[in-house]
Amino acid sequence: MNPSSAFHLLHRDVQRWVWAQRWSALRDIQERAIAPILRGDRDVIISAATAAGKTEAAMLPACSYMAQSDTHGVGILYVCPLKALINDQHRRLHSLGESLDIPITPWHGDARQAPKNRQKKSPSGIILITPESLESLLLHHPKWLAWALSALHHIVIDEFHVFIDTERGYQLQSLLHRLEHTLGRFVPRIALSATLSDLPQVATYLRPHAQRPPAVLIRANPCPSEIRMQLRGYLDPPPHSGTAPRDNSPAALACIADDLFALLRGKSHLIFTNSRECTEELAVKLLENGLAHGVPNEFFPHHGSLAKPLREYVETRMAAGNLPTSAICTATLELGLDIGNVDSIAQISAPHSVASLRQRLGRSGRRSEPATLRLFIPEVKLNATTHISDRLRLDTVQGVAMVNLLLQRWCEPVPEPRYHFSTLVQQILSVIGQHGSARAHQLWHLLCKTGPFSLVDAPAFATLLQALGARGLVGQMSDGQLVLGRQGERYIHHHHFYAAFQTPAEYRLLWEDKTLGTIPITRALAEGQRIVFAGRRWEVLEIDKRKRIIHLHPDDAGLAPKFIGKGQAVHSAIRREMRRIYTEQSMPSYADNAAAETLKGGFALFHELGLQATDVWSTDSSVYLFPWQSDAVANAVAVFLRRAGIKAVAFRGVIEMHQYTRAQVGAALQHALQNPPPTPEEMVVFEPEIAEEKHDPLLPHALQALAYSQKHFDVDGARRWCETVLPQMN
Repeated sequence: MNPSSAFHLLHRDVQRWVWAQRWSALRDIQERAIAPILRGDRDVIISAATAAGKTEAAMLPACSYMAQSDTHGVGILYVCPLKALINDQHRRLHSLGESLDIPITPWHGDARQAPKNRQKKSPSGIILITPESLESLLLHHPKWLAWALSALHHIVIDEFHVFIDTERGYQLQSLLHRLEHTLGRFVPRIALSATLSDLPQVATYLRPHAQRPPAVLIRANPCPSEIRMQLRGYLDPPPHSGTAPRDNSPAALACIADDLFALLRGKSHLIFTNSRECTEELAVKLLENGLAHGVPNEFFPHHGSLAKPLREYVETRMAAGNLPTSAICTATLELGLDIGNVDSIAQISAPHSVASLRQRLGRSGRRSEPATLRLFIPEVKLNATTHISDRLRLDTVQGVAMVNLLLQRWCEPVPEPRYHFSTLVQQILSVIGQHGSARAHQLWHLLCKTGPFSLVDAPAFATLLQALGARGLVGQMSDGQLVLGRQGERYIHHHHFYAAFQTPAEYRLLWEDKTLGTIPITRALAEGQRIVFAGRRWEVLEIDKRKRIIHLHPDDAGLAPKFIGKGQAVHSAIRREMRRIYTEQSMPSYADNAAAETLKGGFALFHELGLQATDVWSTDSSVYLFPWQSDAVANAVAVFLRRAGIKAVAFRGVIEMHQYTRAQVGAALQHALQNPPPTPEEMVVFEPEIAEEKHDPLLPHALQALAYSQKHFDVDGARRWCETVLPQMN
């Protein structure tokens, strides 16, 4: 290895460990991270592709800092979003810790108790932890935590991008802020992520209200220098109803399975889908293809509802690398789990975000080899009743737009701060439980004024506290101190409390004595029903409602059950790129014949309808609006119209109205612009359910509406678009 000036800053025992790895040199991000992390006076953000050495970039200098220090206690808190990732990182860092005589302790619900007990008696080294376990320690063991972390000098956050703009993300922001408040000092944070766009904006999410020097930003090449790409098109018969999900329809999926079998056998690949249903349908078709050809199965499902041993079998088999293995997966394998080298990525249907596509592509193309991406996009055959969104081939064009933006090195920016009242409820109860009591102004100052919930002003906070008091979750003493009520005490001692996100009640699926996985109770099955699960077909033998167990038996028929899941909103930049592709009829060179024919048909219709010159198309009885903006803009425009009495529906960025004229729609848009913008409560009046997050049912309606409206509607963007489209309504 060629030593560098930065390398010589590392502790000599860390240098010896690096020499023992026989590396020819440190990677660029590892070189650049050494000095700022050793200084320990500001946050650091390291953005690089999967397997680019981010973990070592953080841990080599952080461990050097620890080795050079003469203090005792836990020096590094390493936060991971997944237990499996903690176990991976424990194995990965074991030899480094051993060479420095630094203990590394996994700390989560499934981790061995003995190492945790040793830490409780004599804290030292590195703790690998989930946000939920950190929540539990802050709530129930605050004095021990303050003692154990008294020498804490770095907090590392792995896969930071998965926390951004989520309940867990706001929980983690709050936990780290509370931890620093408990310790009474600044602790530098090191964020590791593979998919970050505007790093300065990310820095404000890593540490809201930062009053120190700005974070050090270290970015590697955001995508491989060479990418091999193919877009493959498929057609399905027209669905019997307009609500049939195309990516789960048998004809196209069977053809896709045949092609995957022919193209991918013999090597290791990741096949990403947008739903667990599609994952299961595809897995069983690929298994049956192998049986029909008399060859061993190489294709295995991997998603969050599968039992842990089944997921670990796939991960271990891929990491071993001695058998060809392809995982059909959802986002579960987007993260940096160690699964060895992957030859290519397959994506079934267009993903919902460029960031996700970039993260998935980053799992291929390692060791200076080109990354390989195959997009398999099903569309429907056209007939007289085909919906206009299908006739325009929106899915295929969206896939091309996302690839274009990926190649331009764009991905979705960090969203503006949100209210996240649900997570604020959890944090209020946790802080009161941690300290025994707290005053309202202290809570607001800690969690809102200086914490992550900065949008929540004092009046809204008071409204929230009153709602919690009315439900018996908090009470007020005669001296004004807030304490937990009876319901609050029960609430914080339930093991579900530590997670900020909703975990639905589920049935366990059993074959004999083997647990295959779980299915939400809301999607319960019937005895005698045939299903697909864990990549195989089953018959439901018996349902034990008391124990919440469903007994299965192998069968030769069945369809994948429905799972609970939320679609992700599409960003305006993607829709604008789609419009450019339509307008210029930009045919990608990597499209196969079927995909090219599909695109030609969509381009032809776009120009036939005149959409290159207008955002409006109408027939004698229907009007369609094409904002080419985000779903939040389209959703808000639809609400404007519905408030004016027009039954408008926004679907995939298109707003449609039937039995109305252009003049009527134009008048409704004019009315929306001539009046003040609707309030949040007025915006949600047409929504059947606005309690989305875990603790939303505890909120008063006004706060629910405020959070829901901010997340799903872009009122200002919608009004700006209405101003541009009004002249086209004549």
